[in-house]
Amino acid sequence: MSNTATATAPNAVGMEDLAAVGAGDGEHRFFLNHLASLKIAAGDAPSGMSATEFRAPRGFGTPLHVHDEQDEILYVIEGEVRLGLGDDTFEVSTGDIVSMPAGVPHVFQVLSDEARLLTIAGGGAGKPGFDRFVAELGEPTDPDALPAPVEIDPGHVAQVAARHGITILGPPPPPLD
Repeated sequence: MSNTATATAPNAVGMEDLAAVGAGDGEHRFFLNHLASLKIAAGDAPSGMSATEFRAPRGFGTPLHVHDEQDEILYVIEGEVRLGLGDDTFEVSTGDIVSMPAGVPHVFQVLSDEARLLTIAGGGAGKPGFDRFVAELGEPTDPDALPAPVEIDPGHVAQVAARHGITILGPPPPPLD
């Protein structure tokens, strides 16, 4: 359902384009053992804004990390997630939205069988950002399935993250019972 003349990636649009991005559209990548679908790339837009949809299985969690210059908004499309934001920990579910300012450490873990999340990141215009981190670390994949988990090299993840303004502060949460 894309309505644009120039896209920055197959089935994805750039922030500078006027476009509507359909439910199944986007650049789909297997990213840290879940599915990331880049819907809108920041490109060279002054805002540095991007939008990425994530589909993750129960127990999936991000490492504790902080974005140096980009603010994030996390919208829970479907599912339940435990979120650590600064010194606070709370649970969010379908329809909830969370503001995660730049410079505030955060981590999350999927509590439901599966979760779908939309992350909107912006700020730090003209600098490497979250969408480019996902593109560099992720592998192109089928948007209709969660690929089988693989071993993740935390050192490599930290190096790639650092190139994109993200500092890894700790490991992901422990496995769920």
